[in-house]
Amino acid sequence: MTYRVCFVCTGNICRSPMAESVFRALVKEAGLEGLVEVDSAGTGGWHEGDGADPRTVTVLADNGYDSVHSARQFQPSWFSRLDLVIALDTGHLKALRRLASTAQDAQKVRLLRSFDPSADGDLDVPDPYYGGMDGFEECLEMVESASEGLLAAVREDMEGRVA
Repeated sequence: MTYRVCFVCTGNICRSPMAESVFRALVKEAGLEGLVEVDSAGTGGWHEGDGADPRTVTVLADNGYDSVHSARQFQPSWFSRLDLVIALDTGHLKALRRLASTAQDAQKVRLLRSFDPSADGDLDVPDPYYGGMDGFEECLEMVESASEGLLAAVREDMEGRVA
């Protein structure tokens, strides 16, 4: 049975495609390709069909990640097929939980940085869109730091299903 994770930010062109690329690379490296499906979406549809922001693409490429992407808007009907919905900040977390039609669906929504043991206090990944490249690089650092913990949680959840 495939385990499905969807990363969600505002427009699905900066943070969530970055998280999707990083996590997909970790899944592949861990030998879980085919067992874990990774994608991303936005809370809004402003950029539907667009590729990732060029700064996201550059930061990912500079750090050895693939960045094939087409933006889309998160749909409430997706909850039924997803195991985890990973919000990049508390605004996304609240918006996604409002979209959930059941308590079970709302429980699937988690903040990415909640999986980072070194995160202290503020669990938001700041939106780099209106800033320079340094914001995109900081975003990548936060995503990478949380992704290892997320992978461990996914593995644990997958093992719990088999047992």
